[in-house]
Amino acid sequence: MKYAILFFFLGLNELVTAQINYSDSLIQIRREKEEHLLDTAGHVLNQEDLTHFKSLHYFHIDTNYIVQAIWKKDVGKRFKMPTSTDRMPVYRRYGYVYFEIENKACTLTVYQNMKLKKKKEFKNYFFIPFRDETSGIHTYGGGRYLDVSIFENQAILKIDFNLSYNPYCAYSHRYSCPIPPSENTLKIPIISGEKTPIYYE
Repeated sequence: MKYAILFFFLGLNELVTAQINYSDSLIQIRREKEEHLLDTAGHVLNQEDLTHFKSLHYFHIDTNYIVQAIWKKDVGKRFKMPTSTDRMPVYRRYGYVYFEIENKACTLTVYQNMKLKKKKEFKNYFFIPFRDETSGIHTYGGGRYLDVSIFENQAILKIDFNLSYNPYCAYSHRYSCPIPPSENTLKIPIISGEKTPIYYE
């Protein structure tokens, strides 16, 4: 019995350590993103943008928003995805992910950018733009994005909403950003990932 208790606490300690390491790595990713935005040499935000932008803003890190989704490949026809400008990049549906959050069944469509598809380094890169019940309230009204890697014969796909991020349009009107198709509107709040940025009053 004492060995079972020992193994339990050892396992618990490993779990806590893993969660701490995960949180630290995510905080570092967020810090680097903010530094990149604030670096005028990076040319993401110009001086005019920076007079309004104060900092990034996030929900608390919550591992309940890391889900193991069922992946189903279902390639569709090419189409022009609307953006915040008149630019119309070409995408295609690549498939669907099915998962549950708080006992609610959810589905999101996964897309592939046809221009990026031609580049070797983006062979396994796919795009999930989405809206949810926080959009326009706590998060950017134009929706948020997730990037995922998918490989042949993959059946399960890890979706980490803590990594959901704003398009550049959330920080500056100078950018053109894909608008999530209506089918990718979740009927639940995703209280995870990036929120609306904080601006100077």
